[in-house]
Amino acid sequence: MSTLYDDKVVLVTGARRGLGAVIADHFEQRGARVVGFSRHANEASTSDRRFDMAVDVGDPASVGAGFEAIRKRFGKLDICINNAAVLTSQYAMILPAASAKAMVDTNLVGTFLVSREAAKLMRKGKWGRIVGVSSMAVSLEPMGDSVYAATKAAVTTLANVMAKELAATNITCNTMGVTAFATDMLGQLPRDKVDAVIASLPLARMATREDVAHVLDFFCGPGSECITAQTVYLGGVH
Repeated sequence: MSTLYDDKVVLVTGARRGLGAVIADHFEQRGARVVGFSRHANEASTSDRRFDMAVDVGDPASVGAGFEAIRKRFGKLDICINNAAVLTSQYAMILPAASAKAMVDTNLVGTFLVSREAAKLMRKGKWGRIVGVSSMAVSLEPMGDSVYAATKAAVTTLANVMAKELAATNITCNTMGVTAFATDMLGQLPRDKVDAVIASLPLARMATREDVAHVLDFFCGPGSECITAQTVYLGGVH
């Protein structure tokens, strides 16, 4: 096990599966104590280094309860990865309002609520790293992803504004824009559509666990004190 994040407490939202599970595993393998927020977390899987909780990031009361548990168990939070997201890919004219609202509530409001509470804990320790997970959909603007892409663009704007507000407290806020990565969410999309998008990228391949880990370590590891309000896209998207 690496010791890069020894003594760090890391929160990962949407940690039960997909990209969130990969991110949580990465920090745990590098020495961190990891808190995972998911709507349907398997709380029985908790250990000394891993603490999973059932938290709906779009619900202020649920988020508040989750952070109270972090305070009681750890007394601090060092790193927050806002990964939780939902996607309904449909043309705007037939996209149900409920689906649009669900994306806004989870992808944007959830990121705001978690970032806000994370900053309150980090401020006490005078150090913190908040990373939002965005998407290549922001740049590519694919048909069928109007609301999803809009919420992910908002994640970047949110991080950039909060970076200014939190700079004096030694908390940085950055964004990782993920390209195609093998998850259940990606599996919702037609394979030919996914293949066409990948083929259009400057680096025409799926992202790997290592690709994601390198960006996270850039934002959260030693030497990142002067890196804030930045977005790094995988795959050459810009």
